Amino acid sequence: MQPVFTSTKSRWKFYAQVRRGSFHTAWTRCGSRVGQNAVMHNTAFLRRGKVYDPRMQGMPMRRREFITLLGGMATAWPLGARAQRPRKFPFVGVLVSASPPHPFADAFWRGLHALGYSDGENIKVEFRYTDGRSDRAEEYAEELVRLSPDVIVAHYALAVSAAMAATRTIPIVMAPHGAPLQLGVIDSLARPGGNVTGLSGMDAEIGGKRVELLRELIPNLRCIAALSATPTTTPYSGPFVEDLRLAVTRAGLRFEPILIGGPSEFRSAFATMAKAEAQAVIVMPFFDPHRVILVELAAKHRLAYMSGSRDATAAGGLVSMAANFPELYERAAFYVDKILKGAKPADLPVEQPTKFQVAINMKTAQALGLTISPTLLAQTDEVIE
Repeated sequence: MQPVFTSTKSRWKFYAQVRRGSFHTAWTRCGSRVGQNAVMHNTAFLRRGKVYDPRMQGMPMRRREFITLLGGMATAWPLGARAQRPRKFPFVGVLVSASPPHPFADAFWRGLHALGYSDGENIKVEFRYTDGRSDRAEEYAEELVRLSPDVIVAHYALAVSAAMAATRTIPIVMAPHGAPLQLGVIDSLARPGGNVTGLSGMDAEIGGKRVELLRELIPNLRCIAALSATPTTTPYSGPFVEDLRLAVTRAGLRFEPILIGGPSEFRSAFATMAKAEAQAVIVMPFFDPHRVILVELAAKHRLAYMSGSRDATAAGGLVSMAANFPELYERAAFYVDKILKGAKPADLPVEQPTKFQVAINMKTAQALGLTISPTLLAQTDEVIE
């Protein structure tokens, strides 16, 4: 507790005088009952030129001790007031499994604006970018949790896993996750359970569609490779590779899965694919930040490069197939809005995409000696010349 002052002005004037050493003047000008109030409130006061502390049974304090006490009182009061100040509007933390600039932020804000939210006016949003690193994802997830957001939006499996490890109470919106059901992130699509809901990108569920598309592009296709991270690097590796293995096996083709720990193994991985006489490689989204070097290696070994990234196809990959991710990023705002208005994540069904976009690079197709049928071109969402 602090002594009672007649006004805020007198409080700060008193502190200033004490710091200058004007003890007697400071106590006197703050009102004649300061000493009495100090005793009542168990704080120090001045009497006859000496500083007394009731907590020390009337023993006078040294001047240095008294100044230290008052300094603490002066700083603690405004900090305490700030801690008790209610938050003006909702706070959303966003964890992006990539490096900036990334299309997630713009798409997510489009979704929020459409729902009537505006940054700094009725919502606060803070982004953290992991650069595709699991250690950074864990660090930033813990940092966001310490800030006590109302919702955490997690982009891709890496961010979702980090957010789940950091909190089991703050609502988490997947935006999206590639295999939430297979990895036990949710109980079911209809009733996710726990504190996680949002969107599934189904990236580990469209192996059959990918194999079918590659067979149309490469009529004499015999062997397909998969480039994936190890399960210890990201748990998403398991369902991604298994989905492709089942699809390739059903098609009666050979499957060559290559699991690596990181970019340092890219060159040896492609050399292994070439030795196995693979004709195409399907690359896990985890490695998309390295698409330029991967596309170059695929061209060097004359491998048809398939991914879930339209940007990789534009960089020289042959083909991409994936959900419309900007739409999913934008749709994440819907879940944030529902949760801020009182909905529980456990009761919000997880949504899945109904259409998958295909982009084909015609220059790469020609370099590989492939002829694309007019029928397939007509069904393609984007033809990159």
